[in-house]
Amino acid sequence: MIFDLTQNLDFYKNLGIGGRYAKAVEFLKNTDLAALAPGKYEIDGSDVFASVVEYTTIPWDEAKFEAHENYTDIQYVIEGSEVMTYAPIDELNVKVPYNPDKDVIFYDNANPGLQVVVKAGQYMIFNPWDGHKPKAANGEPAPIKKVIVKIREK
Repeated sequence: MIFDLTQNLDFYKNLGIGGRYAKAVEFLKNTDLAALAPGKYEIDGSDVFASVVEYTTIPWDEAKFEAHENYTDIQYVIEGSEVMTYAPIDELNVKVPYNPDKDVIFYDNANPGLQVVVKAGQYMIFNPWDGHKPKAANGEPAPIKKVIVKIREK
């Protein structure tokens, strides 16, 4: 798990395999993210792609821990803020078994994890071994716009 600011994106360009992080970083740096409509954006086929989402945050207890076996997430907040929570997957209890079609497994909320307020221009990077819980309200539920860049790790 990594928490950082926009100005430090270049530091992560050489992570991962096949230059995939570099492609994700270039997308985040060179795209007018605020102008993007919700939807999926191909960056490098199924190896690197982005999903722009808009929603209203929800109470922490209603948000769900999740993890992915094949992809790393860069969850970058464009507008608004939310609480993202991290916990190692070996410290979480499976609630919904792994779905290979959606590359997701869900966990219960028994672990309070590390809670981080992520604001516009900030992001968290979650690797396959990182349980993460996005969508939680920073105080009262409020609108948010973010982009989730998915980077294939296998």
